[in-house]
Amino acid sequence: MAPEQAGEFPYTRGIAAEPKPWIMGQYAGFGTPAQSNERFRRLLAEGVTGFSVALDLPTQLGIDSDDPRAAGEVGRVGVAIDSLADIEILMSGIPLEKISQVRTTANSIGYLWTALFTALAENRGVHPDEFGLFIQNDVLKEFIARGTQIFPPGPSLKLAVDTIEHCVRHTPRWVPLAMSGYHIREAGSDAAQEIGYTFANAIAYLDECVRRGLSVDAVAPTLFTFLSVNMDVLGEIAKLRAARRVWATLVRERYGTKDPRSEQLRIFAFTAGSSLTAQQPLNNVVRATAEMIAAALGGIQTMHVSAYDEALGVPTEAAATLALRTQQIVAFETGLGDVVDPLGGAPYIEARTDAMEREIRDVMAAVAERGGALACIESGYLVGELSEAAYRQAQAVESGTKPVVGVNLYPSATGSLDVFTVDPSVEAAQVTSVRALKAKRGPIDAVLADVRAAAVAGDNVIPACTAAVRAYATIGEIVTELRKVYGNWQATGIF
Repeated sequence: MAPEQAGEFPYTRGIAAEPKPWIMGQYAGFGTPAQSNERFRRLLAEGVTGFSVALDLPTQLGIDSDDPRAAGEVGRVGVAIDSLADIEILMSGIPLEKISQVRTTANSIGYLWTALFTALAENRGVHPDEFGLFIQNDVLKEFIARGTQIFPPGPSLKLAVDTIEHCVRHTPRWVPLAMSGYHIREAGSDAAQEIGYTFANAIAYLDECVRRGLSVDAVAPTLFTFLSVNMDVLGEIAKLRAARRVWATLVRERYGTKDPRSEQLRIFAFTAGSSLTAQQPLNNVVRATAEMIAAALGGIQTMHVSAYDEALGVPTEAAATLALRTQQIVAFETGLGDVVDPLGGAPYIEARTDAMEREIRDVMAAVAERGGALACIESGYLVGELSEAAYRQAQAVESGTKPVVGVNLYPSATGSLDVFTVDPSVEAAQVTSVRALKAKRGPIDAVLADVRAAAVAGDNVIPACTAAVRAYATIGEIVTELRKVYGNWQATGIF
């Protein structure tokens, strides 16, 4: 049997036969849209080819900045976005058609992110498919790993697939789903659970797409997976290789795919935020570099490197720029990107890849035996498994079994570090802005009624949401209409 080649099924060695540069992006966003716009424009000038929009928690939860529930959180961990007016400011001076990717953490509001950028493109006279929008939109993992879910699991899945369906039919260049293992890993999973649970969630999305009459060969080529790269450098390389193999086999065997692109897992890698330490934070430069090297050797398509001060808050501009420079040095100076799968064939790497594949399949089988991802979310099985895994990891650090320099190995006092802070006036400014918008815009009752009617009818809500966005209805107002139909997610003892 001939050895597997890069660019050939099952793509263990890579999805392309020849090396290709990855898209370089940085996760950024804070305060008001105008402040984040300034940061984005500077990053673009420094060589970023795609960027990720960090959203504040109220935006992620579908809550307007002037809502009392948003108090104290506006603009804190990301930029506050209330309406199309904010997107217009956020993207001011940024040529959409020249950006490879605009990424975001919109998971529970992925359908609204789609509507917002569709309306923005229309206002600029640009067809939405002329630029790359990357919508995370993986709401299922919110129930087990992040916690920004808004509606119960069933309606949440429906809205995520609305986004996929709309993009497949109208903007096939957009990424309507990033199957997200990153947050699962950050919540405490091991590498096999990260991939296994991610693919179990992916099956739930793809099964619903098929139920709606979409071909998997129309959907799968538009997707990415979003994975963590941790400090076990050789293990992470093996994980990325095994993930490609498992995905290729999964979609071929389960869905009968015919298009090779459906079987080629595109990977957006993000160095592990959980590996960063508040103690001796400059050590994080070394950690992020090691993880970046693992990603490069593992064959990724797009990348983000964490800034050394992220364990302390939103990155400073200097730290974010250094993280970008880390990518650029690895890409342009080390030669690691000049060959596909340079460690392929090494006995240790191949053995670990095979072992990882077996572990991933065991994880997926355990979910399937319990009724699939949605059932395991509703039963609390996945939350329980991640809690156990996180406890084991914490115990390993506490006991010293897992060495962490500066924490349980060679701890020492360090000097102070300038940490980014959000100006307290940001919240007041954003509240004033959204209230002014609501006071001056035209009537929106009809467009909001159409959103609710689409939900009641079981229709794809994105056309109605886009019309509402055009009329400058806010995210909070649209989500409120959907709550009337879908209800609220209620925490139970299993979550």
